[in-house]
Amino acid sequence: MPRGRSSFTKRQKEQSRQQKQRDKAERRVQRKQDKPEGESLHEMDELRQAAEAQAAMFHVGYEPPAHDESSEKKPNE
Repeated sequence: MPRGRSSFTKRQKEQSRQQKQRDKAERRVQRKQDKPEGESLHEMDELRQAAEAQAAMFHVGYEPPAHDESSEKKPNE
């Protein structure tokens, strides 16, 4: 029994979708195997350092220490 054109394209589309899912799962497993255990902590440290550098560059969340003599005096003086 011959299939109609829409049935054929639906079947092709479904097969393509399933193949993409398999490929994606395979890539995910491959990345997991390639990634050494301690690397995620190292990456997090690098990201934190980069974020701190950017914050310092744009003075976001960064307040330089005040070197004004009046700010160093105690309130009771």
